[in-house]
Amino acid sequence: MAVGSIDAIGLERSGVERMKKLSVVLVLLMVTACSSARPILYSNAHLDSVGKEVAEQDIAACKELAESAGAKEGSGKAGRVATGTAVGAGAGAASGAIGAMISGASAGLGSMIGAASGAVWGLLTGLFSAVVGPSSQPSQAYTNYVNRCLQEKGYEVTGWQ
Repeated sequence: MAVGSIDAIGLERSGVERMKKLSVVLVLLMVTACSSARPILYSNAHLDSVGKEVAEQDIAACKELAESAGAKEGSGKAGRVATGTAVGAGAGAASGAIGAMISGASAGLGSMIGAASGAVWGLLTGLFSAVVGPSSQPSQAYTNYVNRCLQEKGYEVTGWQ
């Protein structure tokens, strides 16, 4: 009996260790996903004359100007996650109600279960795409503002990474 309880404790500890490792991996994914994209500058006469250090300072200044003007760097991510959650809930509710009617169960209960599962699915897929998907790019308003600011300073922006 004591051996069984020791094994259970050992299994519980290994589960906790796995959860700790998984948490570390998820935190690292979130941190790398939140690293901001930067404008890529074409090597023109202006960039060659001022150098990379001044160009980096100008990029930082333009980013600050964009944010002070109200353009948020990552404002698109939260909206996409919320939209994914709402769409998932709606699709889940509809499919749950239909499934419940086909099986003869209560359509209300089926739609509640479907809405809950669809919302969770939409939230998780929205979060996943926000972390690893192409949505890690800054909002269009933000990039447009920074691009224009840099162009007025004499730089040529070729894209963002």
